[in-house]
Amino acid sequence: MTLEQLRIFVAVAEREHVTKAAQDLNLTQSAVSAAVSTLEARYATKLFDRVGRSIVLTEAGRMFSARRAACSPAPRPQSRR
Repeated sequence: MTLEQLRIFVAVAEREHVTKAAQDLNLTQSAVSAAVSTLEARYATKLFDRVGRSIVLTEAGRMFSARRAACSPAPRPQSRR
């Protein structure tokens, strides 16, 4: 998995819409769909369910998202001087 694929996964999960994620990331819809498909193939599991024009995390997708969040460093508060 690349950082770009991870960034795309997060954008799609947050927006629950491939096209909106693509617009926000300045990518094509097909590039975002391909990245999601590549992740799903790599992990041999479906990360999203397509529901009409929306896309929602599957149970596996929620677990993947939770692990990703656990690996991300927490933002450090800035000291005020």
